[in-house]
Amino acid sequence: MTIWNKIFGGTSGAERVDYYEEGLALSQEGKFHEALTSFRLALKESPGDPIVLQQIAITYTRMGMDGDATKTYRHVLYRYPQAPGAHYGLAFILLRQGDRDEAIEHLEAFLAGEPSEEDAGEHIAHARATLEELRGDGEDREDAQEDA
Repeated sequence: MTIWNKIFGGTSGAERVDYYEEGLALSQEGKFHEALTSFRLALKESPGDPIVLQQIAITYTRMGMDGDATKTYRHVLYRYPQAPGAHYGLAFILLRQGDRDEAIEHLEAFLAGEPSEEDAGEHIAHARATLEELRGDGEDREDAQEDA
């Protein structure tokens, strides 16, 4: 390949960068700003891709940018209301912000979407345990109010 092809983007398929995979690798290394750049480039190649958008939201969350993560998850859910990853991620941000009721709704939506145990086993278990805890907390409070 000539230098001109490198400069002007005339690469063959074998030489193309997979920005999504690059973003995942950078994120695993803790290089979140670089990962975000790669995910944005992947999004340019595949506009509106819910998987890429969810990785962007995850990266925002890891960077402590919950507001941007929330907006991104809500954007995904607007376009893809059944997106389990967006329901899951948004639920835990909402919990940190103290919005138990909406968090419960999103955890229920995540579990109702029947994500596969193989792909999301840990997340399913975590969502179920959190939901059980949240529902248990609500029952304990109601019992305490009735006893008062």
